[in-house]
Amino acid sequence: MAKDYYEILGVGKNATKEEIKKAYKNLAKKYHPDLNKEEGSAEKFKQISEAAAVLADDEKRSQYDRYGTTADQFGQGFQGFDFSDFMHGSDFGFDFDSIFESFFGGGFGRQRRGPSRGSDLRYDLEITLEEAYRGATKNITVPRLEKCENCNGLGAEKESDIINCPDCSGTGVIRRAQRTPFGMLATTTTCRKCHGNGSYIKNPCSECNGKGVVKKTRKIEIKVPAGAEEGTNLRIRGEGEAGEKGAETGDLYVIIHAAEHDVFERHGDDIYTKVQVPFAVAALGGEVEVPTLDGKAKLKIPAGTQSNSIFRMKGKGVPYLHGYGQGNENVEVIVEVPKKLTKKQKELLKEFDKESGRKGFFKRILE
Repeated sequence: MAKDYYEILGVGKNATKEEIKKAYKNLAKKYHPDLNKEEGSAEKFKQISEAAAVLADDEKRSQYDRYGTTADQFGQGFQGFDFSDFMHGSDFGFDFDSIFESFFGGGFGRQRRGPSRGSDLRYDLEITLEEAYRGATKNITVPRLEKCENCNGLGAEKESDIINCPDCSGTGVIRRAQRTPFGMLATTTTCRKCHGNGSYIKNPCSECNGKGVVKKTRKIEIKVPAGAEEGTNLRIRGEGEAGEKGAETGDLYVIIHAAEHDVFERHGDDIYTKVQVPFAVAALGGEVEVPTLDGKAKLKIPAGTQSNSIFRMKGKGVPYLHGYGQGNENVEVIVEVPKKLTKKQKELLKEFDKESGRKGFFKRILE
């Protein structure tokens, strides 16, 4: 039966992408092998990741909702599609499942199935703004299926233990003729003994039980490029799961997520921050020290600067992920009005208020 990805993530079939993402994050934290050492957590984490990879992709989710599987699983048969829900062979006096496989399962000139490529894996990685600015090397832990070292992926104790399937004579299929209400019908079905491989393992490997792969947890080094942002997808070729009996290994997809920053907000390649500027500097002009991703920098404040004015520091933002150069840093100035004044400061401000012609402006503040 097909896996119920919605049930695995604990969401409804009408769940939004945000709800799916939230459910995945919560479950991933609970079952990630780095955090949960209980038996079965790695397999549970794999199922969660597989479900999220399908439901977070519009095309794959549409195919899954319609057929109970996705396009990249079609090569393995109509998984999740139970034809018996619509029609039963017993109602007609013959094996309708065999007829269905004959027409839709490749019965005409069908060839035996080869080893399947390994599954792709997904890993969600959170990085800081500083890591996005400079680039980073991260070490992650990924549970996956790897080639069995004991049998080198063959699935047998010895190579001579792999023999032609006696039921299908190495063809991978069983052919037979049936008498139906419509006449004689030739059908071709997958050999159940060898599952369409055409070969049979006489003595399975004691380590992998004939599968050719074993479950392991692998540490992998990831290079995060400067400029990476929320949703950046890094494809690591060959770091997915091992394929069947020497088939191609799948890939690992690392999805980048950006952590919130205490000082800056990022919008695209630009960053934004706020700094307080003394009233005197805003009025008379001067320099203030502002934070940047490279440390502290000086920002010139022209005389008469108003609160909430925004100044752009060119080239102080995040590097472009694709191309040369980098974004800007935008600094919003908040004019700081002193809460306590000395007697002399009050007198000077009153004099300033008087000469400026704005009667009572500072008087109300100072009283």
